[in-house]
Amino acid sequence: MPQLEQIQQHIHSELETLNNRIHSELFSSNQLINQIVSNYLTSKGKQIRPIIVLLSAKMFGQVNDAVISAATAVELLHNSSLIHDDVVDESKIRRGKKTINSVWDNHIAVLIGDFFVSTALRQAISTDDLRIVNSLSRLGKLLSLGELDQIYNARYHTLTEDAYFEIIGRKTASLFVACAEMGCYAMGVDDERMDVLCEYARLLGLAFQIRDDVFDYFDSDEIGKPTGNDLLEGKVTLPLLHVMLNADDPKAEEMTALARKDDLSVQEVSTLCKYARDNGGIEYAYQTMERLRNNGVELLESHFPDSEVRRLFVEVFDYIIARKK
Repeated sequence: MPQLEQIQQHIHSELETLNNRIHSELFSSNQLINQIVSNYLTSKGKQIRPIIVLLSAKMFGQVNDAVISAATAVELLHNSSLIHDDVVDESKIRRGKKTINSVWDNHIAVLIGDFFVSTALRQAISTDDLRIVNSLSRLGKLLSLGELDQIYNARYHTLTEDAYFEIIGRKTASLFVACAEMGCYAMGVDDERMDVLCEYARLLGLAFQIRDDVFDYFDSDEIGKPTGNDLLEGKVTLPLLHVMLNADDPKAEEMTALARKDDLSVQEVSTLCKYARDNGGIEYAYQTMERLRNNGVELLESHFPDSEVRRLFVEVFDYIIARKK
C-alpha cells in the first residue's frame, strides 16, 4: 500500500516551498492572528489537494511560482472551510488538536476562516491568470451548494444514490477538480489533457468522500469525528443507501423508515450502522471506489505516457482508498 509520506517525498521540495508560502502569507501585524495561525499550522493535515495541484502541473514540466500560488490558494480555501465547519458543527477536535472555536470562540474562528479566504483570493490573483481566479471563486460556490444540498437532503430525507453522488460531487469532488484545473492553467495548459486530469480528479474526489463516509460505520479512536455522526445529523451515505435501496431483505423497508426518522438515538444509529455492515454496504462502497479508481487509471494510461508523475497519481488514488484515517 502506498504511504502518503512516500508520495510526499517525491515532491518534497515543492511541498516545502508551498508550506513556506502559506506561513509567510498568513503572517500579519496582528499578534492574536499570528498566535492562532501558528498553532493551527503545526498540524498541516494530508495536503492531498495541493498535491493534486502540484502533480497536475508536473505532468507538463517544472513547477513555477504560479503553481505554488495556485496550490496555496486551494489549501487556504480548503482550510477556511474546515474552520467554518468546526463552528457550524460545534467540533472540539480536528487532526487530534483542539479546534480554534473551542480554544477561543466562534466569533474569532469565523474571522480566522475569513482571513484564510481573503488570503487564498490574494494568492489566486497573484498568478495574473483570471482562469485561476475563476476556478477558485467557482469552487467556493460549489462547496457552499454541496453543503446546503446535504442539509436539505438530510432534512427532507432524499434517499437515492443519484442525490448522494450529486452532493459529494459538489462538496468534495469539485475541490479536487479545481486543483487539477488550476495546476494545468498555471502551466499554460487548457486543452483535452486538462479535461482528462480534471475527470481523473473528479473520480478521485468521489472516492475520497466515500472512504470518509465508510469510516463512520466503525468504532475508531483515530477518526476525527464520532462514529455514526453522519446519521445523527440525518446524512445517509452510500453503504446504508445501497442496502436500503437494493436489498431483498425484509428488514430493508423497516430500516429505510428508521433512517427517515428525525432525531435518531445513539442506539438507532448503531442499529443502522450494523445493518449496513451486515448486508454488504461496506463491500459495495469499496467496489464503487475500485471502479472509480480503475476508470481513472484507464483515463491516465490512454492519454499520458508512463512517467513518475503518472505513477504518483495512481499511488494517490490507492492511498486514498486504503487509508485508515
